[in-house]
Amino acid sequence: MHTHILLDHGSGGLASQRLIKDIFVRHLDNALLSSLNDAACLEMSGPVAMSTDTFTVTPLFFPGGDIGSLAVHGTVNDVAMIGAVPRYMSCGFILEEGLELEVLDRIVASMAGAASRAGVQVVTGDTKVVPRGAVDQVFINTTGLGEIRTTNLPQGNRARPGDIVLVNGSMGDHGLTILAQREGLRFQTPVQSDSAAVHNLAHKLIQKIEDVHVLRDPTRGGLATTVKEIAEQSKVSITLDEWNIPVNPGVQEGCSFLGLDPLFLANEGKMICIVPEDKAEQALGIMQADEHGVRARAIGRVSDGHPGQVVLNTAIGGTRLVHMLEGEQLPRIC
Repeated sequence: MHTHILLDHGSGGLASQRLIKDIFVRHLDNALLSSLNDAACLEMSGPVAMSTDTFTVTPLFFPGGDIGSLAVHGTVNDVAMIGAVPRYMSCGFILEEGLELEVLDRIVASMAGAASRAGVQVVTGDTKVVPRGAVDQVFINTTGLGEIRTTNLPQGNRARPGDIVLVNGSMGDHGLTILAQREGLRFQTPVQSDSAAVHNLAHKLIQKIEDVHVLRDPTRGGLATTVKEIAEQSKVSITLDEWNIPVNPGVQEGCSFLGLDPLFLANEGKMICIVPEDKAEQALGIMQADEHGVRARAIGRVSDGHPGQVVLNTAIGGTRLVHMLEGEQLPRIC
């Protein structure tokens, strides 16, 4: 009985079939996947949203999640940000020779649990095994498909002067958690990744608010970089109020110690929502009534000032321009 991944597991022969059935099908089983055809035959109607992503996070397991659940959450959230309801996923695994089968089993089990909770099915996949050192343990590539159920799609170029900028919770949790876990850092207040699927909250907003202008998830580059992207795409100016931006105490403590800015740290369960001013209170109420939006806040406003400019009103009474993240603040966070 093998306990580690062998090159033979990628040969397409008997070892490959055992790996697929004993781990992947056992955890991810559904009628579409278990047929083990070269492609899945799907039933969807109307316009479709499609997103692809690759996950290389290290460490593989961290407080609040792991690479398996993260792959589901990241894929589901990307599809939801354009107003779609996620339905199906594919997943491709690149495995390093020597990886413990128990580790792979935990990852796939976590992925299955996350997919079940999110209401999506993993319907097709692929496995490749590469020699030791050619990849770091496990990389996962996914594609997500969702049904678009609105004709008024939220998009990054739809922010308009007078709009209000909302977020559904605290910033920087995922990025600082990965850094702390990787480097063995401990803070007085523990930190935990915010990795979560927020597609149900996004769907509620789109259903109940007639005109959601923008939905974006501030992953790599964090809130600051994503807001800057929106300002440039929409050719508007955005002003943020630092005192209204929620940051957990452990993240604030860690950032102060390490000299990091939580506004540039990655998030994996957060969204930016931009709506007309007369819809802001309603949108905020919808967010705060959801388990993934309890700490939602209005954090800024869109204006017709300098196109592409983002200004931060600081907690000490000053202002500063916000730019995109330059360089890699922390590699392999997702």
